[in-house]
Amino acid sequence: MDFYKICILVSGFSFFAYSFYYLISPRMRDELSRLGMENLGRVIVISQFLGASGIFLGLFFNPLLVLSSFCLALLMFCGLLVRMRSKDSLWVSLPALFYLILNLYIFIVSIQ
Repeated sequence: MDFYKICILVSGFSFFAYSFYYLISPRMRDELSRLGMENLGRVIVISQFLGASGIFLGLFFNPLLVLSSFCLALLMFCGLLVRMRSKDSLWVSLPALFYLILNLYIFIVSIQ
């Protein structure tokens, strides 16, 4: 398996995990509340779930991979902006930065 496909799997599984974690753990809802985004929780989780689904289905239909990786990168960019606005440390912001870079990489490779 090549690096590109590993990146796709990491992204897809991670966003599925984040989606399910939101449903079973109050910790994620508490974090969104701390950031002043509790009313957007469902939108964020649905976006993550749809993005993860699109990433996996994109293995078979490239236009869906292009769209999903771009949307997940955009979601993580917004997450990074929220973290910066709330003056979170780099350590706390690192996951959003990592997934932003990961999905940008998937997007760039998938459009070539």
